[in-house]
Order: sequence, then C-alpha cells, then structure tokens
Amino acid sequence: LEELGIRIYKPGLTWPLERTRLAAFAQGLADILVVEEKGAVIEEQVKNFLYNRPDRPRVQGKADLSGQPLLSALGELRPSRIAPALIRWLAPSLPHLNLAQHLPGFCKADLQGDPVAAVRTPYFCSGCPHNTSTRVPEGSTAIAGIGCHFMATWMKRDTVQLTQMGGEGVTWAAASRFVGKKHVFQNLGDGTYFHSGSLAIRQAVAARANITYKILYNDAVAMTGGQPVDGKLSVPQILQQVLSEGAAEAVVVTDYPENYAGVPLPAGVPVHHRSELDIVQRRLRDTPGVTVLVYDQTCAAEKRRRRKKKEYPDPARRMVINPEVCEGCGDCGVQSNCLSILPLETDLGRKRQIEQSSCNKDYSCVEGFCPSFVSVLGGGLRKPEAAKLELAQLEAALANYPHPPRYSFDKPYEMLVAGVGGTGVVTLGALVTMAAHLEGKGASALDFMGFAQKGGAVMSHVRLAASPAALNQVRIDLQQADAVLACDLVVGSMPDALAVMRSGHTVVVANEREIPTASFTQNPDAHNDMPALFAQLRGVVGAPNVCTIDAQDVATRLLGDSIAANMLILGYAWQRGLVPVTLTAMLRAIELNNVAIDMNKKAFFIGRLAAADERALANLAPAKVVQFVPPASLEELIASRSARLEQYQDAAYARRYVDLVRAVEAKERAVDGADSKTPLTKALARNLYKVMAYKDEYEVARLHADPAFRAQIDSQFAGEIRLQFHLAPPLLARRKPGSDVPAKMTFGPWMLSAFRALAPLKRLRGTPFDVFGYTAERKRERAWRDTYVALAGEIASHLDGSNKSRYQKLANLPEQVRGFGHVKLRNLDQAQAQFAQLRAA
Repeated sequence: LEELGIRIYKPGLTWPLERTRLAAFAQGLADILVVEEKGAVIEEQVKNFLYNRPDRPRVQGKADLSGQPLLSALGELRPSRIAPALIRWLAPSLPHLNLAQHLPGFCKADLQGDPVAAVRTPYFCSGCPHNTSTRVPEGSTAIAGIGCHFMATWMKRDTVQLTQMGGEGVTWAAASRFVGKKHVFQNLGDGTYFHSGSLAIRQAVAARANITYKILYNDAVAMTGGQPVDGKLSVPQILQQVLSEGAAEAVVVTDYPENYAGVPLPAGVPVHHRSELDIVQRRLRDTPGVTVLVYDQTCAAEKRRRRKKKEYPDPARRMVINPEVCEGCGDCGVQSNCLSILPLETDLGRKRQIEQSSCNKDYSCVEGFCPSFVSVLGGGLRKPEAAKLELAQLEAALANYPHPPRYSFDKPYEMLVAGVGGTGVVTLGALVTMAAHLEGKGASALDFMGFAQKGGAVMSHVRLAASPAALNQVRIDLQQADAVLACDLVVGSMPDALAVMRSGHTVVVANEREIPTASFTQNPDAHNDMPALFAQLRGVVGAPNVCTIDAQDVATRLLGDSIAANMLILGYAWQRGLVPVTLTAMLRAIELNNVAIDMNKKAFFIGRLAAADERALANLAPAKVVQFVPPASLEELIASRSARLEQYQDAAYARRYVDLVRAVEAKERAVDGADSKTPLTKALARNLYKVMAYKDEYEVARLHADPAFRAQIDSQFAGEIRLQFHLAPPLLARRKPGSDVPAKMTFGPWMLSAFRALAPLKRLRGTPFDVFGYTAERKRERAWRDTYVALAGEIASHLDGSNKSRYQKLANLPEQVRGFGHVKLRNLDQAQAQFAQLRAA
C-alpha cells in the first residue's frame, strides 16, 4: 500500500478527532475515503478541518465527488459492501491494476431468487401474563409502551403506537382534545412504572385525561432477561401511590385472588380474577378521569426459571387434549394465545396437542370452548426408558467411530446457528466460542436477537480462527458460511440466512421438525410449507450439502424433553466435522455453562451417534412413532369411516353412509371413466362422515370413556393421577360475566362414571327422548347433516363434466365447520352462506 501511495488511518476517538495526527496523515494526499457506519460523523470533521488548507485533499465517504451514494449510512458496512466502493474510489487512480477483476465473487448480486414466504415473528412466551392482560374490550384501543407487551401491536389486539419510557399516555392527553374517541387503555410495565412511568400517570391526572393505565405487574424486567426491578415495588405500594396522586379508581386483577387474603390494600380497592378482566375494563372505561388496573401475574419465563430452582410453586396439574374429542377449531389458541398448543395431524384432520416440555402451566387454554381439555392432577411426566441411559453407555456406543478430521484454520471458520428464540440458539454459539477459547483459538459470536428471544428468529454468527488477530469482523459475510445449523427450518430459510450460504461449499444441518409460527395461535390451518423450504435450501447449497434430522423427536424419545433438540443438532454437526473444536474442549464448555450438564452432554452424544450410525441410534430407543397413516385409497377411507360410524351409532347408520358414498363413486366413474381417481367421492366420503358423526353429549362421553384415551394418559404420565374434565353442559352452564358465552365448569374423576353411563344412551340420539337434541346447536347440526345427505343424493343423480368443479366445492364445505357451541355455530353460519352462494351460482 505504501508503494502505491495509500495510507490507512484508524482514529481511536471518533469525536472530536485528534487534529495533530489527522494533519500528519492528510499531508500530501490527493484523496481521502472515510469508511464509517451510520452517519457521517468523522467525514464531516475531516472536511471541516481540511477546508481552509491550500493543499486540501478531496474527501469522499457517504457520497462520491458527483454526489452519488458511495458508502451507505444504513446497516452494517461488511466487506461485501465496502469492496465495491473501494474499487469505485481507487480504480481511476490505479488503472493499471484493473481492480474490478479482483472484486470477490461474494460481493456480486445475490442470485438466490425469491425466498419462500416464511416468517417467524417474536411472540409472547407460553403462559405469558400478557396473553391475557393486553386484551381490551370490543370497541376499545390500547397504546403500547416499552416492554414485552409492545408485541401486542402485531397481534390484532387493537394496540397501537409506541411511547418512550415515561411518556405513556402523553400522546393521548393531547390527542384526546381532537378526536371523537373518549377513552384509551395504556399498557405500562412494572419496571417502567418504577423507572419513570409513575410520572406519566401524574401528567394524565393533571391533564384530566380519560385513560386507564394497565400496570402489568409481572415481577421482573422480562424483556431483557428477567432482572429484578431496580428497587422495592409491591402492588399495595403502586395502588397507594396512584390513588394518592389523583387516580379516580384502582383495581387489581390476578390469576390467584386468594393470594390477596390478608394483604393490606387501600380502602375500596377490589380484587378480581383474571376471568373477569373484560367486565372490569368495561367499567373502568366508563369511569371519568384516570383509572388504574394492576394486572398481577408472574412472568412465565421467570416461573420456569424459579421452578427449576425450586423457588416457585409448581402445581401438580397438567393439561392434555383428548384428540378424538378435539375438532381442531383453534379456539383454545385464540383464548390463550399460547405457543405450547401445537398441531396434531390425524386421519380425521388437523387437531391440537399440548407440548408438555414448553408448557408453563398457565391453564388459560382450557377457556377454549371445547370439551376435549382434561386436567391431569398428581403424578409426573413419564420419562422414556431410553432416558435412563448413562453417559458411559453413550460413550461406549461411540467408541468405534472416529472423530472428524481437524480443520486447518488457513482461513477463519464461519458457522451460522439459526433457530427459535428461547430454545438455546445463543447458547450453542456461546458453547462453541468458549470451546475455541479453551483451545487458545480466536473466537467471536454475533447474536441477532432483541425481541426475537420471545419465540422469534434468532441467528448467531460464530467465527473461529487460529488466533484473535485473524478475526477482522464478527458477522459472516455474503456466501461465506462454512456450516449452517438450521435448528428451525423457517429461520434457516430466511433471506439473511440464505445470503451467507454458497452452493457447493456451505453444509447445512437442518431440523426436519415443523415448529409452528405465531400465526398458528389465530389461524387453525396455518402451516409452514416444509417441502418448499427444504427444496429452497437444497437449491441454494446443493442437495448433497443438506443433512436432516428430526431433532425434537430424537430428543423426546431418548431424553424425554424436546428442549434438548438444539444441543443434539450441535452434536450431529460436530460428528460431521462442522464444529472445528476438540471433543474435550466442547464437553468442558458444557460443564462451564453449568446448566443441565448431564442432559446436555447426553444430547450432544446422541447427536453424534445420529450422525455416525442411525442404526446404532435406533437400537437405543423405540423407532419414531408415526402419528397416523392416512388412508391410501378410497376403499380404506370408506372402511375406516364406516367402522367409526358403527361405533358412533349402529350398523344401519354406517350402511347408510356406505350406500351414499358408493352411489357417488359409481356416478363419478361413469363421468370420468373406470380408472378415475375419484377426488369428488373422496372429499364427500370425508365430509359426509364429519356431518353424520357430529359430536353431541353422547359422543363426547363415549370418547372420554374410551379405554384408548386412558391408555394415552398412562403413556404420558406416571404415578398416582386423577382426572378433571372441563365442560359446559347445556342444561347447567351459566354465562360468563358480561358475555353471552357459557362458562365452563370443572368436574372431578367421578365424571368418568357419568360418561360410561351416558355413552350407551346414544340409541336415544335423534328420538323424542333425546333431551340434548332440543338445543339450537343440535337442531342445526342435524339440519346441516340432512342438507349434505341430500347433496350426496343430488350428486349421485346429476353429476356431469360441466358441474363437477362446483360440486367439488360444495362437498368440501363441511371441512370449515369445526368446534363446539357458539364457535361451531359461527363457522356453520359461514359455511351455509357459502353453500347458498354456490347453489345460487
């Protein structure tokens, strides 16, 4: 560089610049290029300092001499962005070097194509108090603030804006004078309240604003890692302060009102259960002036941490879903907003299951209007036999498999870890860098997380080198990754992840398991297009460079906890030679992390074995359990559904089903030919069963009393257990306060005897002696069934090539009629409206 007349100056202090050295550096130069991220702080100082010098050099940075953009003020100035700007700047002065031909290939335009649409949005943790606390009554609006509750702004919860810490409600105090809306709710975290939020409440009182502050008391600064609030703060103290400073009314809402027995609260402050939140908010909304609602529920992540340390009560109660009763309507997700409710694909369609490993025992899912939820009291989760494996056994199983070859480190090794926030993605990066440090290597990790720690996309850029001096940046640049650990395929297929991969070079270890995104909590049919994501990944790096493993399944079968999945992937990648640190250093790093050391070591070894020999791994535990095998043919479909209908009612009812389906099949084959794949008949066979087997009280009783359900419970739980059932009997259930929706009631283990007695009474179904058949829901279910049966007869008589597509749409309509009670009737209204439109057309 000196021979070419090029100097480099790196100031240690960006403002103010030290002028003596800057003057020496600039002496005799014709041009200066200032490379700095964000604003032109250094560039402006250099220009001002050199302006009056007679021999001043030309200065470029954010723009070139013609005023065109050169180095962006947005984002990070990684090498791939700096190199083209350097060539534009230097090329005119050094034409003989033909610098353009030396431009690295990774700086050129990305030719990956349009990525498959998949987004993993940060979300409230399972059991987070904000899942309930951020709801507002219909017709109301809430204003967001600093804290995890800000995520409500993208959850269709009528929550808008963002105010700075201490400015909560200030915007409303001004805007309320100019808008028609009379009232808003303002979310305010307890940490923010202690910091400066109490001042915001004072200004609202002084401004005589009509506003309800919802102080979300979750006992920790949850957004940044669960630190304690900086000072002593209690609910009684908050109430006393806001009332003494002019609040018109204050109330407490909590999941455990009984905890306030004997707690000295200010006079007149009521305590309500969180199930009454809506009616309480409606009252406060109509109260003039500033009102305060303190929502008291401990942060879900803190509950989990404290329970692991035995510092917080751990109720001996878990929720399960009877999949046979479940209709897959998704109301449990709407009510709880919980990410621990996962899809369960079955022969009868998509249903729901609860992931016990991530469940934080909030129990709000039971508010979903569905009788499939059952509480399991006592006992504990059953660990698989394979979980009793000792580390020594795993080490012995791996003894015959060689360690991967050592990496040469002639250049830095670059590894991207991509996954879901809160599952240990950052921990993997930290473990690898610690292992490298223990070996005397240079190591860096750049974590992209922020809100993403709450179930969003997290990426950890890990760079290793022979020495720290060889690491000149912390971010993996375009197409430079040697390995990618896609702990979640959605995050591993996002544009930022794809950008670091290079065809034929990058090796990807991808988790096969579909991890639902936040959209699943509100949309029962939401899913990730896994085949398309895998195809995209293989298209970017090449099919031979993509290794796959169902990490959650292996971790659950062999360790009893899916939380070990990411560590298992790390072990898999290490055995493949994609983590260039020694085994000794890796295990020592796990020990130094000092969290679930034994389980993490086991997971690491199991991952190694999965990479070394899948057959040896299969010998350690039962094979992967396939949830269901869908009927491969129309014959299997008819046989399956008719057998179910015989159990549902009787043989004659099943024969009626078979006769209708066969009649439609004969007509479709007559229209399309004998070798027709009968898509219309298959659709009708599925949906005719659905409308004929509507789940009334007799059927719910039969399915709960079925020994198969008890066997499912016993396979999940060990020890002495009792069951509770959560139902809304039409003749007993009362309405929820302030709502037309029936409130569910809890029934003890004796309900099983009632189910066994009620199930045989299915023979009364549809007769004058069917006491349940007189409800509006049952009448409409029977009418919908009869309408569909008539449609089947019509298809069998009138199907032809011109009307088949329309009949296909009509035949599929019952698929959207899911749920129980008001949920099902709402879906039925929509289906019947579409039915009428299609018939009219």
